[in-house]
Amino acid sequence: MRSKLRTRAEASGLLLVILAALPLLAAGRPSLNVYFQSTLKDAAYQKKVFQKVVAAWKAPAELPKVNSKTVVQAIFEKDGKLKNAFVSMESGSKKWDEAALAAVRKAAPYDPLPAGYRYPTLEVHFHVALVP
Repeated sequence: MRSKLRTRAEASGLLLVILAALPLLAAGRPSLNVYFQSTLKDAAYQKKVFQKVVAAWKAPAELPKVNSKTVVQAIFEKDGKLKNAFVSMESGSKKWDEAALAAVRKAAPYDPLPAGYRYPTLEVHFHVALVP
């Protein structure tokens, strides 16, 4: 009898955990897409930038509606310093927009632009969305 009660309690506990997770699943998940100025073809550099911003991302408590996105435009200098970054498209959640901008800023400085890159700066767009 005691083991049946324990099994039911454990099953109930598991059910509560699953139910508690459902609102998180319904809220969606963050998605990052990064778009580089067409003059940069270096895939390894692009991947490093993406990974740095992902590592710096901290989701806020306030989420935007699913399928909303923030666009952060940034300018990198040749030495990898972040010259400028700003929110060019808002998601509808001020906290989400601030978190996207903070991730881009926190990830700086970036690696220097590749040796063969002949322009003084690079424009990069970070699209941070909440997707289903």
